[in-house]
Amino acid sequence: MQVTEISTEGLKREFKVVVAATDIESQMNTRLEELGRTVALPGFRPGKVPMPVLKKRFGQSVLGEVIERAVNDSSSQAMGERGLRPAVQPKIEITSFAEGSNLEYKMAVELLPDIKPMNFADLSLDRLKVEASDTEITEALDRIAAHNRRTEKVTEDRPTEKGDVVVIDFTGRVDGQEFPGGAAKDYQLELGSNEMIPGFEDQLIGKKAGSTVEVKVTFPKEYGATNLAGKDAVFTVPIKEIHKKLPVVVDDAYAKAMGFDDVAGLRKSVGEQMNRDFARRARGRLKRQLLDKLAANHDFGVPQGMVDIEFDQIWKSIEEARKRGDNDPTISGKSEEEIKKEFREIAERRVRLGLLLSEVGRLNNIEVTQEEVNRALIEEARRYPGQERKVVDFYRNHPEALAQLRAPLFEDKVVDFIVEMAKVTEKPISSAELLRASEEDEAPAA
Repeated sequence: MQVTEISTEGLKREFKVVVAATDIESQMNTRLEELGRTVALPGFRPGKVPMPVLKKRFGQSVLGEVIERAVNDSSSQAMGERGLRPAVQPKIEITSFAEGSNLEYKMAVELLPDIKPMNFADLSLDRLKVEASDTEITEALDRIAAHNRRTEKVTEDRPTEKGDVVVIDFTGRVDGQEFPGGAAKDYQLELGSNEMIPGFEDQLIGKKAGSTVEVKVTFPKEYGATNLAGKDAVFTVPIKEIHKKLPVVVDDAYAKAMGFDDVAGLRKSVGEQMNRDFARRARGRLKRQLLDKLAANHDFGVPQGMVDIEFDQIWKSIEEARKRGDNDPTISGKSEEEIKKEFREIAERRVRLGLLLSEVGRLNNIEVTQEEVNRALIEEARRYPGQERKVVDFYRNHPEALAQLRAPLFEDKVVDFIVEMAKVTEKPISSAELLRASEEDEAPAA
């Protein structure tokens, strides 16, 4: 095999590879001999078919197999001998081959960059710390109690009031035509919950069961479904029943109904759940802060093939959201060219950070154990009650899906490794400040 480097540009390399005709012939004969030991042809005993007959009968099909194997083996050998680490699958172009002659092909490959991670001890990070207060726990309990309040049907002849739960049917029309998602049967709506678009619930207050109300509303201009945004609509709404909420007192009896010994046990459980949620959000904020600083401190070339793949995935999700009518407010009013430029920069940032974290993990022997993958797989399966076995089988039969399950586990372990070396200062803040920070981090373009 002869390998000649014919082009070098940044992370891109192009090689000319020549595989000798004798090597191809040898591999052909080896494969035909293997085939001859098992094939059955009329007039010949098993394993006794002459080579000329095998070549005539199976030569062309075996040749394709041999060429493919020769290209795979020689390209892997060429990169291995030069210590090259490809970022994506090399592109192969066969330039010359005829039976009995050398195999020649071009191999274009984009390499992983050389990455020198910074000294992580130079990083300064803030770890936000929030503890649920007694007031917040009480408010959370009140919300839980309000959500779980039982209702009873109103028997007296009275109109609806704010806070009532009405059982309604509704059919919506825009320009006289019904639209998808604009109708429902036996829908339970709490008046004053602001669950529906502005003005809808208000028009049902002061009405009696058995009446039909023509509700006239205007969809908000920023409404998610663009085909409805800013348009006038009329809903025909029969009020079938009126229910009133029964009072709920958060006491020991209520706690026992929720599966706890007393109110103290219920408060403790709610507080612990709130603190877990705060810790999850705080970790997300810490991770975002770390990634921003890593991005600012590392500037190395990234394989454009990887950026293309990441950008294509991002763009596909944007187009799917557009089809659903979900518009990202951060890109509204921008041209297609501006939007693509913005998201290509995001794709490049993701690839650079991904390569950096991968390299940190490689250099420090950070691995995800099979036990950790199994735990993640069990947690994923639990999200689909009754279909756990199907979920497990799916992941085990699809290695690429299992790799997607493994990836965030690896990323989190590398992040934890870096955070351990950084200077981390705990910063107590209120839950409201933490929620605001989390909302900023979860903005679509982030």
